[in-house]
Amino acid sequence: MIRRNIPNALTCGNLLCGCIGVVEAFHNNLILSCLLIGVALIFDFLDGFVARLLKVTSPIGRDLDSLADVVTFGVLPSIIMYQLLMQSIPDLFGIWKAYAAFIIAIFSAIRLAKFNNDPRQSDSFIGVPTPANAMLIASLPLIVHTESTFWKDIIVNTTNLLVLSAVMSYALIMELPLIALKFKNFGWKGNESRFLLIGITVLLLITLKFLAVPAILIVYVLLSITDNIRKKHA
Repeated sequence: MIRRNIPNALTCGNLLCGCIGVVEAFHNNLILSCLLIGVALIFDFLDGFVARLLKVTSPIGRDLDSLADVVTFGVLPSIIMYQLLMQSIPDLFGIWKAYAAFIIAIFSAIRLAKFNNDPRQSDSFIGVPTPANAMLIASLPLIVHTESTFWKDIIVNTTNLLVLSAVMSYALIMELPLIALKFKNFGWKGNESRFLLIGITVLLLITLKFLAVPAILIVYVLLSITDNIRKKHA
């Protein structure tokens, strides 16, 4: 019984990070909220990995994972975006614009519902995964905190934040197959794009630090498009 619930316990760790992150984000402790998304990503990876390792996957575990992801990778990024928008809006008459941030939570929920009922997404993703979107949004306060005022001026900008919210909300549900880091074996053949993505990710993180996250997402999409073209012509 304990063995069967280890993956679910890890999923609950993800959810706990999301709940604490929501509280901290409403207190404007955005750096801590963003770091909690990073911890939640580890739990999110481990629950699936341990479930496959122990061979204890179940419909309940799958649903629990999606429910946790709605909070941690949907609601929490929305609140972070809301707080960034509040910082960017100069007058009280414009603060209603900040509520546009919550389209991220709505489209994240739609994305997760589609994922649970779409048999095409067993070996790849259709649309940007919610954890990838959450990572992108979580990187914004970290970039503002660690980089020059040049990046702060670009990020803490109402128009830029509203456009990013709209673009990423659409990206969550767009009909574009994307690479999933699900290895059936660890050989090079058949995993070329996965290994290339991992290699580029490590290189970008070492050289650009938090600025690497938006660049990694762009590389991820471009590699996926290239991989799709290659498969069509194979």
